Amino acid sequence: MFSASPTAGDIMVFHPEFERAGKEAGLQVWRVENLDLAPVPESLYGRFYTGDAYLVLSSTSNRRGDLQYDLHYWQGSECSQDESSAAAILAVQMDDFLQGAPVQYREVQGHESGTFSGYFKTGLTYMKGGVASGFNHVTNEVEVQRLLQVKGRRVVRATEVPVSWGSFNQGDSFILDLGQVRTPGGQVRTPGGRVSKSIRDNERCGRANLQVVDEGAEPDGMIEVLGDKPDLPESHSEDTQTDASNRKVAKLYKVSNAGGDMEVTLVSEQNPFPQHALESSECFILDNGTNGRIFVWKGKDANGAERQAVLQNSEKFIQQMEYPPYTQVQVLPQSGETPLFKQFFRNWRDAEDTVGMGTAYIANKVAKIEKVG
Repeated sequence: MFSASPTAGDIMVFHPEFERAGKEAGLQVWRVENLDLAPVPESLYGRFYTGDAYLVLSSTSNRRGDLQYDLHYWQGSECSQDESSAAAILAVQMDDFLQGAPVQYREVQGHESGTFSGYFKTGLTYMKGGVASGFNHVTNEVEVQRLLQVKGRRVVRATEVPVSWGSFNQGDSFILDLGQVRTPGGQVRTPGGRVSKSIRDNERCGRANLQVVDEGAEPDGMIEVLGDKPDLPESHSEDTQTDASNRKVAKLYKVSNAGGDMEVTLVSEQNPFPQHALESSECFILDNGTNGRIFVWKGKDANGAERQAVLQNSEKFIQQMEYPPYTQVQVLPQSGETPLFKQFFRNWRDAEDTVGMGTAYIANKVAKIEKVG
């Protein structure tokens, strides 16, 4: 059993930026600045400071013309606990402002969901620094010196690294940004080239020269900045394959404060689960952590304290289960379930296909949290 404060979501009950959120179809990005929200210029979407946290809202229109929402809160690898907690609280409050309609996602740098990374067609760029160190989202910088390492093809990630030959290798693409934008080892049609063009067109407002550099043909300008070029090591590819046997391993837990304290109790240790185990008056955690993913289901009749505390409970759940800190969390409102969630249930039927959710009889047994395999 573990508990969380049900009043955590009451630090900020409203923010003027909420009035702008989700008014029409499209993407909106905010950075958390001193526990406040600041909109990011649209030309700089996809660029994130590693010391900061962000909110990203995607609003789409369905066939009936109604807006549907995906709400993400993103944490940089060097983000403070205060900023991360503020982002989570602001995400809950924005969700409340949008009447609980969004699907919420917890995103961690380098391990973003496919839904999140799909918003940014030129890839994700991670820049050093953040609010605490005075780094702001600005355009048209002329005095700049930074090096970005570009990895990935399906999901392109450009990460700021030290401006040194020691950051280079023979297998990856790199962008040396001197206010002119040089792309060593890449071409404009490659992922590195696309990121370079985005920097030129968006950050520099088109006022920069883009020069593609092949290894072995480095211009004098690069040598002046980096010094004499040494022999470069080969790149080390990361093993990203997931153990297929873990993809279907899941347990179901109920989150409730019926006894006065917020408690997480075991419902079922084995899937597929019966759909009627999900009670509209409660919240649930579906644990697929061995595959790097946790789902939180919010019943439409669950009380406000449970809805606000359930995201914090999922964070504590990840810690107690000793899952990696980058484990993805997806928070789903009742009737807003995704196919990834539905796959763990036996003969799932959507609300328009069935009458009522039924009644579940579950022993009120507090689960002992144990790490799975």
